[in-house]
Amino acid sequence: MSITARQIVLAQHPHGMPTDEDLPLREKTLDAPAQGEVLVRVIYLSLDPYMRGRMSQAKSYAAGVEIGQPITAESICEVADSKADGLSKGDIVLARTGWVDHAVIRGEDCRKIDPSLAPISTHLGVMGMPGFTAWVGLIVHGKVKSGDRVCVSSAAGAVGQIVGQIAKAKGATAIGIAGGPEKCQEVEETFGFDACVDYKTGDFKSSLESAAGDGFDIYFENVGGDVLFKVLPLMKEFGRVPLCGMIAWYNLTSAPEGPDMAPQIWRNILSKKLTVRGFINYDDIEHHDAFLQDMSGWLKDGTVKYREDIRDGLENAPAYFRDLLSGGNRGKMVVKVGEDPTE
Repeated sequence: MSITARQIVLAQHPHGMPTDEDLPLREKTLDAPAQGEVLVRVIYLSLDPYMRGRMSQAKSYAAGVEIGQPITAESICEVADSKADGLSKGDIVLARTGWVDHAVIRGEDCRKIDPSLAPISTHLGVMGMPGFTAWVGLIVHGKVKSGDRVCVSSAAGAVGQIVGQIAKAKGATAIGIAGGPEKCQEVEETFGFDACVDYKTGDFKSSLESAAGDGFDIYFENVGGDVLFKVLPLMKEFGRVPLCGMIAWYNLTSAPEGPDMAPQIWRNILSKKLTVRGFINYDDIEHHDAFLQDMSGWLKDGTVKYREDIRDGLENAPAYFRDLLSGGNRGKMVVKVGEDPTE
């Protein structure tokens, strides 16, 4: 038996912000799963900034998406048919299917999800890659400790909101940077940061200086751009900078306008003797069990709260992705592709 799957594919490499022409909706006929494979129905699809890099021809830490293939992504799925040991019809799994509504994949590439632990969509967010990224970046690479002053950019985003809450759980002060008064209010009131600075206001620099006090011990970097230029001079000597992302630069097609800021960046790193550590979370997979233990406990006792931005329709994923890259999301962006049997 075959099934027709809907897919959002890469038709051409985007030049700047991805368009609907770059990411069209197409159909593909899938064969029945072979031995060791499963047919899955996608319920929730994760949208994350790193996907912009996978659409590019530029060399990166992971292979890019090939022309004509679905955009890479993790998803929460229901097993519709199984020829794989250990997986049965109706199981809920985490898998890397891409932007699709159905897929045939190897059973060994699926991880079963226990729906009783938390809403299944959270395994794309606070219990999944964004949560693990926040935990690894701050604890393993940032080496956060009680008394630290931690600054995190994109503080209302899927990773940033968790970074600040982990900082608080470890006895540190959490200062967020976000865009707009609503996001800043949420960062402070919902996620419990000590303060949040709005980078869209005219007094961003002076407000950030006031929030820095005698300097930041850790800057968790998600953004790059002007925010990075403003934060680095406020770092303490021997400060730590876990480098997670640079969303402000993902759509650049040429060098940013204005003066070359590289000398200023390097001067701050040298003079303040900073440790800047780029990291990709799958390099730290040996810490995953410790992360799950910490995060499940924090969720149960209310130490960590989360916000999801769940939107409907696979066909709308390109528009949602543009909104994500423009900062229009409120929390972890997830696309609901199909019915959730656990609701």
